[in-house]
Amino acid sequence: MLVIILIFVVGLTPALVSAYLTVRADRDEKCSSASAMPTALGQGMLQLLDGNADMHYVEGMGYMIGDITCDLNARSPYLRCATNPMGPCDGCSTYAPKVFDRQV
Repeated sequence: MLVIILIFVVGLTPALVSAYLTVRADRDEKCSSASAMPTALGQGMLQLLDGNADMHYVEGMGYMIGDITCDLNARSPYLRCATNPMGPCDGCSTYAPKVFDRQV
């Protein structure tokens, strides 16, 4: 009988420790967010967005770099396109602007 109880205690210990640490981390996060101090990661992202004129925000898609009217644009905040990933888009030999029905 003692062996069975010991097996249950040993088996449940990791789950109980994990639950305790999760609750404690959530509580600490709520306390730290109440102070409204921006994190270092948030500061870095704001500096990146402020200093990069090539980055554009598109509603529903997020931030993208490069000329978003180009067919070859990757529509990504990390990569412009496969042919010219490091940019810039100005003067690119493979620039292919989208043609809309109203433009034809």
